[in-house]
Order: sequence, then C-alpha cells, then structure tokens
Amino acid sequence: MPEVARRVPTRWTSPLQTFVLACSVVFAIGTAIQNFVIIDEQAIIDMMRSAGVPSPQASTDAPAFLLGFRLVGCAYMVGNALGVLAPSGRAWVFWLALLVNVTQAAGVVVIPPEVFEVTRDRFGVVGLLPTWMTDGGAAVLSLILVVSFWRYRTPWAHQSQVSTHIDVERRP
Repeated sequence: MPEVARRVPTRWTSPLQTFVLACSVVFAIGTAIQNFVIIDEQAIIDMMRSAGVPSPQASTDAPAFLLGFRLVGCAYMVGNALGVLAPSGRAWVFWLALLVNVTQAAGVVVIPPEVFEVTRDRFGVVGLLPTWMTDGGAAVLSLILVVSFWRYRTPWAHQSQVSTHIDVERRP
C-alpha cells in the first residue's frame, strides 16, 4: 500500500493561530496610530532637523518623505491585517505573517534615534508605545513562529501523520 502523509494539528496549532490573529489586530492598529497620528509632517521636519538637515531643505523634503513613510506603513497595516486569516491554517498565511513580522521587527534597529527622540519630545513615553508594541511585539512573534517551525518542521505547528492509502480512503 502506498503511504500518504497528512498534516494534523498538535495541541499548539490553535493557540499559535489565535496568538497570530490577536497580534495581527494589535499590530495593525498600532501601525495605523504610528502612521497617521504619531508621525505627521511636522514630526518629519523635526526629525530631519535633529539629523542635521537644514531647515529649508527639511521643510521641502518632508511631504515626499511623509508620503513614502505612509505608503510603507499602509503596506504593513495590510500585511498585519492579513494575519487575521491565521485560523485558516493556510501555509501562505504563516509565511506572510513571518515575513511581515521579521521585517517589522527590524524597525527596532533600522529606525534612526531621531524618530524616538522627536516622538518622546512631542508625546512623552506614551508616543513610543505604538513603535514598541509593533516592532518589539513583531520580534517576539517572529521568534515564536520560527521556533514553532523549527520544532514541527511545518507551518502552524502541525505534525505529519503517515497513513496507508486504504486509511486515507476510509476517512470521512
């Protein structure tokens, strides 16, 4: 009899998918707050000035930079929003969630310190929460997804179960 491998859920499959769903909602909201509330044109101008860009040039360059910043933020909002499909168990959702979160976690290292300084000056520590939540949370979620894949060798913490061809035909 030929053998057929099937993916079957483990006790970690549902909690992992639920955690990704919850994180995706939180990260999409946090990214929207960062994208449209925390960072505005004046924040970009202040960040450019803090980085040593002359005031006239900062004022001229800020609108285009803000547009690019918001386009990237919107892409992350969409990527995070698609994470709500995690309970579907589809492999592409796992890989998309991992990609979005690994790259979003890079913000912890890639974002210039001027962004944090200007945000803290304008909003206090509360203004830093969306970045800490999205970028720091994405780092934690990425680590969890990588560990689950490493442990189970399949997306969503499934196990492979080998069945004979006859066993597969008998299952409803």
